[in-house]
Amino acid sequence: MTDRPLLGLGTLDRLPETARPLIDPATTEVGVLHLGLGVFHRGHQVGYTEEAMAATGDTRWGICAAGIRSRATVDALAAQDGLFAVLVRDGRPEPVELRVYGALRETLLGAEVVERLADPRITVVTLTVTEKGYLPGSAVIEWLAAGLRRRAAAGAGPVTVLSCDNLPRNGRVVGDAVRAAAGELRGWIEENVAFPSSMVDRIVPYVRPEDLEAVAAGLGVTDRAAVATEPFRQWVIEDRFAADRPAWERAGALIVPDVTPYELMKLRLLNGAHSLIAYLGLLHGCETIAEAVSRDDIAAAVRALMDEDVTPTLPVPEGFDLEAYKRSLMARFANPALRHQTTKVAEDGSLKLPLRLVTVLRERLAAGATPAHAALAIAAWMRWVSVAPRLDDPLADRLRAAAADATGPRSLVDALLPFLDPDPPRQAAELITDRLATLW
Repeated sequence: MTDRPLLGLGTLDRLPETARPLIDPATTEVGVLHLGLGVFHRGHQVGYTEEAMAATGDTRWGICAAGIRSRATVDALAAQDGLFAVLVRDGRPEPVELRVYGALRETLLGAEVVERLADPRITVVTLTVTEKGYLPGSAVIEWLAAGLRRRAAAGAGPVTVLSCDNLPRNGRVVGDAVRAAAGELRGWIEENVAFPSSMVDRIVPYVRPEDLEAVAAGLGVTDRAAVATEPFRQWVIEDRFAADRPAWERAGALIVPDVTPYELMKLRLLNGAHSLIAYLGLLHGCETIAEAVSRDDIAAAVRALMDEDVTPTLPVPEGFDLEAYKRSLMARFANPALRHQTTKVAEDGSLKLPLRLVTVLRERLAAGATPAHAALAIAAWMRWVSVAPRLDDPLADRLRAAAADATGPRSLVDALLPFLDPDPPRQAAELITDRLATLW
C-alpha cells in the first residue's frame, strides 16, 4: 500500500468510475454535525446522506464529524480530504461493492463541536456515541448543552438532535439528558430542538489490514480510513424534526410516526442474539461471531431465543415479514467476511443486557412462560464476568469484586443479577441459576 498515492480530492480521477463518490465533494456544503467518528457512522449514516443528496441534487447536507476521544481517525480523514471507502462483503471472494464516499466534509475533535453547533447552516446533529455516551455527566451531553447555549445566543435557529445508538426511545434519552444539563436553557430547547428516536442496523466491525489492502488494490490508492461491512442496512427514523433535513427516505430510510416496533425487533432479536452468541462463543474459545454461530449448539440456542422467547414479546408492524427477518439475521451472523469479534460484542454487558434480554425475561415470566434461552444468555454473561481475563465494562471493578466470592451458580447469580435488575422476579434467579449450572 505504501507505493500507492493517498486517497484525496487530488486522486479522485484515479478511481474506477464505479467507485467514485455519488456527489462532488468539492461543492458540497455542510449541514449535518455528527458526534462519534467511528466505523459505524462511516459505514451507515454517511452512505444514506450521500445517496439522499445524489437523489435530490440538494448538496447542503455534507457532514462535519467529531471524534470523541482519539485523534487518529480525525487526522486520517483530514489527510484524505474527508474521503474514505466502504467495502461491502457477503462472504464470497469478490466484494459486493467498493465505493468512496464524499459526504464527510469536515472533521473535529471533542469539545470543538460546541462552537460548530452555533452555525445556522447546521440543522441536524446525529450521534453514535454508544450507550456510555448518554450517562449523566458524560462529555457528549455537556458538549451538546454548551453548543445549544451558543446556538441560542447566536440566534442560529431550530435544530434536530438525532440519536443513532442502540437505546430504546433513544430520542427521549438524549433529550432528557440534554435538558437536565442545560439548566436555564430548557425553555429555548422545548421550542427550538427536536429529539426524534431512530433505529439503526448494520454490522460494521473494526477494519482489518487485509480489508485495507483489498480497498487499495480495488481503488489503486491508499485509504487509511476505509471500513468494511455487510450488504444489509436499515434506518428507521421518527418523523419529528425541528428544521430542514436530508431526504434520507430517498436513500431507503423509513420515516415513520413510531419507531418502537422496529426498535424492539432489532434490540431483542439482533442485539439480544448477538449477546448470546458473544458470551457463549467466548466461553467456547471462539474469536468471532461467525465462528461461534457455526457451532450447532450455539446456532440452535440463538434460533430458540428468537422463536420461543423474543417473538412473543414483539409488536410486529403490519406487513413486516418477521420470519424472513430472522432468517436474514442468522445469515448475517454467519457471514465470515465480517470477522466481528466476540470480545467487542461482549463489551458493556451491564448496560446492554437489561435492554436486550432482561426485559424479555421479565415479560415472558409474567406471561407464565419459561424463557430458558434468555436466561441462558444472562447466565453466559455472568460466567464470562467470573472468568474473563479482561472485562470491558463501566462497572468492571464492581462486577469482578462481586463475583470474586461466588462459590457456585446460585451465589454468582445472587451477586451479579442486581446489577442487571435491582428487583428481579423470584423465578428469574432460579431460572438463570439452572442455566448457569450447565455452564459451570
